[in-house]
Amino acid sequence: MARFFDTHRAMLEDAVQAARERGYWSAFSEIPSGKIYGETARPEADAAFEAMLDKPFDLDQPSSGARVGKEVSPFGRALGITYPKGEVDALVAAARDAARSWAAASIEDRVGVALEIVSRLNKQSFLMAHAVMHTSGQGYMMAFQAGGPHAQDRALEAIAYAYDEMTRIPASARWEKPQGKNPPLVLDKAYRIIPRGIGLVIGCATFPTWNSYPGLFASLVTGNAVIVKPHPRAILPLAITVRIGREVLREAGFDPNVLLLAADEPEAPITKELALHPAIDIIDFTGSPAFGRWLREHARGKAVYTEEAGVNSVVVDSTDNFKGLCQNLAFSLCLYSGQMCTAPQNIYVPAEGVATDEGRKSFDEVASGIAQAIDSLLSDPQRAQAVLGAVQSEDTLRRIEAARRLGRVVRDSGPLPHAEGRTATPLLVAVDAADEAAYLEERFGPIAFLIRTRDTAEGIERATRSAKEKGAITGALYSTDEAVIEKAAEAFAAAGVPLSVNLTGGIYVNQSAAFSDYHVTGANPAGTASFTDAAFVANRFRVATVRRPLAA
Repeated sequence: MARFFDTHRAMLEDAVQAARERGYWSAFSEIPSGKIYGETARPEADAAFEAMLDKPFDLDQPSSGARVGKEVSPFGRALGITYPKGEVDALVAAARDAARSWAAASIEDRVGVALEIVSRLNKQSFLMAHAVMHTSGQGYMMAFQAGGPHAQDRALEAIAYAYDEMTRIPASARWEKPQGKNPPLVLDKAYRIIPRGIGLVIGCATFPTWNSYPGLFASLVTGNAVIVKPHPRAILPLAITVRIGREVLREAGFDPNVLLLAADEPEAPITKELALHPAIDIIDFTGSPAFGRWLREHARGKAVYTEEAGVNSVVVDSTDNFKGLCQNLAFSLCLYSGQMCTAPQNIYVPAEGVATDEGRKSFDEVASGIAQAIDSLLSDPQRAQAVLGAVQSEDTLRRIEAARRLGRVVRDSGPLPHAEGRTATPLLVAVDAADEAAYLEERFGPIAFLIRTRDTAEGIERATRSAKEKGAITGALYSTDEAVIEKAAEAFAAAGVPLSVNLTGGIYVNQSAAFSDYHVTGANPAGTASFTDAAFVANRFRVATVRRPLAA
C-alpha cells in the first residue's frame, strides 16, 4: 500500500502547492500524442473500445445476475454493452462492509490508492475518449481532453485538497494546563479522522467523468466507501473508472467493494432509492435544478453537493477588438453545441449600440457580427463536426424548436450537412429586456438570446439579478472602461459568479481550469458547492479525540 503513496508523492506535493498558488499547473498532458502516451496507446484503445461493444461489461461486484444498459451513441450507434444490475440494499451492504477496513487505513494509504487510480485512468485516456464521445456526444478531441486529462486533474485537485485538510490535524498532542503553584493538568490526546459514511455520486450524461471525479475522489480519500450511479445514457465512462478503481483497491489489499457501480435504465431508475437510503451520508449530484431541489428537500441530514443549472450572461459595453469579440463568443456558443454548464446563453447589448475599434456598432450589427462569426467557424465541415460534436439528447432539439418562437431569429439552428448523428448549430434570438419569460430560464443546448437593454448598467443589473434568482456558473463582460469593469466585477462577485473580462483570444468563458478556477461558487442557485475548495472536502470527515492522563 505504501508503495502507491511513495510512487506518487512528488505529484501530490506539486498538486497541493498548485492549489495554494492558483497558477497554471497540470499533472497530465491534454495532447493526444503517442510520444506522451505511447505510440501504440491510441490503436490499442481503438481496438479495446470495439471489443467492448455488444458484450457484457466485466465487473466483479455484487449483482442480482440481471444485466442493464441501453446506451446509444449520439453519433448514431447502439453500444450494446450491458452492466451488472445491483440491488440497492445489496450494494449498500457491500459498501458498508468494505468501508470498515478502508476507514481504518492511514491517510497515506488511502491517498496513495486514489493517486494510483488516477494515474491508471490517465494511461487509459484514449479509451476514455471513445467512451465519453459515444455517450455524451462530445467530439473526439474534446472527449479526450475533458473526459481524460482535464477530469483527472479535477480528481487530483480533490485529492490534494482532502490530503491538505486531513494532514492539518495532528495525530497527537500533549495538553498542559497550568495550575499555579500546583502541578499542571496534563493529558495526552490522539485525534482520529472519522469518515462520514457512504458516498453516492450521481453522474450526468454530458460530462460523465469531469463532473463526477471531484466528489468521487474527495469522498474516497477521506475514508468513505463510494457508490457511483451513472446517468443511464452515459454508463461506460464511469464503469471503466470503477473497474480500474476496484483493481487498484484489490492490489492494495482492500475490499474492492469500497467502490461500486450502480447502473440502471431510464425505465427503472434507482437514483431516488439510493439517495434516500439511510446508510448514504454524502451525495454528489450534477444535473437539473428540479432534481437538485428534490435532493435538497428530501435528503435531509446528508451532505449534499450539487452542480445544477444556471443562466450564464455576457454584457457587451465596448471593445477594442470587435472581430475578436465575435469570434470568441461564436466559439463559446458552438463548443459542444452549447451543452456545457458554463456556456453563455444571454448576451446583453445596449439599444444604442457599442463603441468598437471598427466604429460604433448598432445592436443589430453586434448580433450580425456574432452570427457571421458562427457561420465562418462552421464553414469547414470537418472543423464544424469537431467543434459541435453531437446533441446528447433529443430533448435539446425540442428546446431549440420552442426557442424559435420566443423572439426574432437572428441566426437559425439547423443540422450540419453530411454530419454523423444528431447535430444542431447555434440558434440566436433577439429579444427586448422586458421579455423575461423568454430568456430568464436555462434553455440547455445551442440556444442564445441577444437582449436589447437601455444601457450597460441595465445589462449588468439584469445579468447579476438573474444569477441571484436563477443561478449562474459563468459571466462575461466586454468593456474598455475601467469604471464599468470595476462595477461589473463587484456586482458579479456579489451574485456569486466568476467574471471573465474581454476574452478575445484562445481562452473562452466555457473553460474552467483545475488548480486555478473555482468551478461553481455555491453562492447562487446554480449549485451548493465549488470544485474544488476546502469546504468541498472538509465536511466529508469528522475528527474524534481520545484523551488520556499522562502515564506515571
